[in-house]
Amino acid sequence: MYNTYKNDRFADIQILRYTLKGWEGLSPRQHLLIFCLSKAALYGRDIICDQNGRYNLLIRKTLETIYLHLPQEEQPEDFQVYLRRVWFSNGIYHHYGCEKFEPGFSEEWFHNALKRVEKYLPQGKDADTLFNELRQIIFDKNYLPKRVDKTYGEDIVKGSACNYYENVSKQEAEDFYQKKRIANKEGQPSWGLNSKLVKDADGTLREETWKEDGLYGASIKKITFWLEKALTFAENEAQKESLRLLIKYYRSGNLYDFDQFSIAWLKDLDGQVDFINGFIEVYGDPIGLKGAWEGFVEYKDLEATRRTQTVSRNAQWFEDHSPVDDRFKKKQVKGVTSNVVCAAMLGGDEYPSSAIGINLPNADWIRAQYGSKSVTIGNLTEAYNKAAHGNGFLDEFVIDDATKAWVDKYGDQCDDLHTDLHECLGHGSGQLLPGTDPNALKAYGNTIEEARADLFGLYYIADEKLLELGLLKDKDAYESQYYTYMMNGLMTQLSRIRSGHKIEEAHMQNRSLITHWALDINPQAAEIVCRDGKHYVRINDYQALRDVFAKELAEIQRIKSEGDYEAARQLVEKYGIKVDKDLHEEVLHRYGKLNLAPYKGFLNPKMILVKDKKENAVDVRLDYSEQYDEQMLRYSNEYATFI
Repeated sequence: MYNTYKNDRFADIQILRYTLKGWEGLSPRQHLLIFCLSKAALYGRDIICDQNGRYNLLIRKTLETIYLHLPQEEQPEDFQVYLRRVWFSNGIYHHYGCEKFEPGFSEEWFHNALKRVEKYLPQGKDADTLFNELRQIIFDKNYLPKRVDKTYGEDIVKGSACNYYENVSKQEAEDFYQKKRIANKEGQPSWGLNSKLVKDADGTLREETWKEDGLYGASIKKITFWLEKALTFAENEAQKESLRLLIKYYRSGNLYDFDQFSIAWLKDLDGQVDFINGFIEVYGDPIGLKGAWEGFVEYKDLEATRRTQTVSRNAQWFEDHSPVDDRFKKKQVKGVTSNVVCAAMLGGDEYPSSAIGINLPNADWIRAQYGSKSVTIGNLTEAYNKAAHGNGFLDEFVIDDATKAWVDKYGDQCDDLHTDLHECLGHGSGQLLPGTDPNALKAYGNTIEEARADLFGLYYIADEKLLELGLLKDKDAYESQYYTYMMNGLMTQLSRIRSGHKIEEAHMQNRSLITHWALDINPQAAEIVCRDGKHYVRINDYQALRDVFAKELAEIQRIKSEGDYEAARQLVEKYGIKVDKDLHEEVLHRYGKLNLAPYKGFLNPKMILVKDKKENAVDVRLDYSEQYDEQMLRYSNEYATFI
C-alpha cells in the first residue's frame, strides 16, 4: 500500500499512501476510539484553509464548483492542477514557500466558466459578482503575494496574507500582547494562540477568539461532538481527563484551560492511542503567536518505541553532557516521553503534507515544569523512504561512490535517530534564564528553535553514548547523517525553491543557517567543490565538523536562553535566507533532469464503520482505494462547516 496511484504527480508534488501498520493488533474498541478522534481531526479542514488566507475557502469552493459542473473536456489541465495545489496547500499559497500560485488559466476562461456554472456557485452569488471579488486575488501576482512574508525592515504583519490579523500593524500586535504579559504576572499562557486580532474603525484592538460560540464555532462544535464520542471508548481515566479538558477549552476559549489540558495530556502515558487536536504551531504567523489548527491521530508502534524510550530514559545524561554553558542547562529534566507511532489520520495543518516528528506542548514553562511528549511517525517515514530508494537523487548529488554506499547503508537509520534526538530531547533541552521573554526572538524564534533542536541531534548522533545504548552499531555511522545534512542545507534543499526566490520557511532557514555558518567557522572541515562542472559537498574532517556543531549549539542555546534578538536576527539574515543564484540554478537543472517531485504528501485511509444487525458500530474497516481528487471532494462535502 505504499504505491502511489496513477495521477499521483502534479506541479512540484507527489502523493503517497501510508498504511496503518499493526492495525489488526488493536482491539475493536481502540478502532472505534481512533475513528472518533479521526472525525475530530478532519472537521478542522475549513479552519486551516481560512487561517491561511481569508479568500481561500471561497476560492476553493468556487473551483470545486467548476470542477464538478463544467464538462471535464472543457477544463484546461492548468485549471485542474491549480485546484489540486489549492487542496494540497489548504489555500492559494504554497504550503512551504508561501508564495501565491500562478493560475495558468486566463481571466477570460475563468469568467466564462463561472457563467456556465452560475446556478451552482457558493453563497448564491452571480458569476459577475464572484469574478470581480476573486479576480485580483487569483490573477494579480502583486496583490497579497505571500502568505507569510518576514522580510526584515518591512511590516511583516501587514505584508502577510495569512488571516490572523485585520487592519493591524506588526507594532500594534506586539504591543497588544506585551500589555497582556505585563498585566498577568501570575500566569503566562500562549497569548494570542487561539484568536484573530482585529482593529475596528475607531482604532480599538480586539480579539475574535476561536471557540465553540465564537469564530470558527461551526467547525469547533463538530470537533467537540466527536471528542465527546471518543470519551466513550477512552482507554483510561487519564485519557478521559485530557479529552474533557480539551472540550472545556474549546468551549471557553480560555488559554489557561488550554494549559491545563496540555498538562493533563502529558500525563496520559499508558494508552496506546493518542492525538493532537487544536491551535498548535505558530510557523504560519509572521510574528509567531497564532496557532494553526491541526489534527493528528496516532497509536504506538510498541516494537519501534523501544528505541525512542531508550533515548528518553537517558535524557538527563544528554542534558548534562551538552556542550552549552551550564547556566542554560536544566538541573533536572522532567517528563520526557517519546514514542514511535503510526499515523492513523492526518488533519488540518498536518494534511496532506505532514511532519515526521512532533514534540509538544510548545509552552516553555510547561516543558520546564512538566516535560514534553515526542513522537517519531514511523509509517510516514517508511513511506518516504520507500519512495526515495532508487530514484537517482543520491547518484546525482553525492560526491563519490564510497560516500553514497555509506549513506545507502546507514542513511535511513540515522535519519530516524536524528529525528528522535531532535524531537525527544532537542526541543526539550536547555532553559531560559529567569526573566527572559519566551517570545523575545520574535520573527526569528521559530528558525532559532529548529536550529537548536537540529544541532542537538547532530552533536549527539556522533556520540559514543549511542553505541553504548545499542542505538547504533558502527561508530562512524553518523557520517551518513552529517553528509546528507550538509548536502541538504547547502545545496539540495534549493530544489524546493523557485528561481529568484529566497529561503522563507523556518526549517529550511535553519538548515541553511547551520550549514553555511559551519563553512565560515571551519572552512577546512567541509566545503563545496566543483567537479566536471558540477558542485558537490565534500567533508574533509567529520570530527572537526562535530566540533563546529558543538560551537553552534552553544551559541544558539545562549541566544535562546538570553533572548538575544539582535544575535538571532544577524545569524538568520546572514546565513538562513540568502541564496547563491548560480548554485541555485545548477541545483534546479540537475534536480529537474531526475523528474522528481520535491514535495510529498499523503492520502488518508478511509475509515468505514462495521455495524451489527441492530446498527450498532462494532468495529472499523480500512479502505486504501480512494484517489486524490475523490478524497478531497469528499472531505469538502462531508466536513464542510461554513461558506
